[in-house]
Amino acid sequence: MSITQKLLEKARRNPRNLSREEFESLVRAYGYIEEGGKHPLTIIDEYTLPYKRENPIKACYTKELITVIDSIKKRSRKRNRK
Repeated sequence: MSITQKLLEKARRNPRNLSREEFESLVRAYGYIEEGGKHPLTIIDEYTLPYKRENPIKACYTKELITVIDSIKKRSRKRNRK
């Protein structure tokens, strides 16, 4: 199991206990962070998620990120089957 997978499982188990650094490294594994404005933006494929830089990251941001990652994984599995 890779570090990214372990971090994703940690976020699933307890979304309230994810540090800002862990959240941002998880974002960078699947997309990138765009700086500027009031809040940084998480950009993964066509999804754009703003978040507030706090430590720890609020659970709502973590849950939203997990949902986006799951949908991307599901789409990539469907493409690979074809």
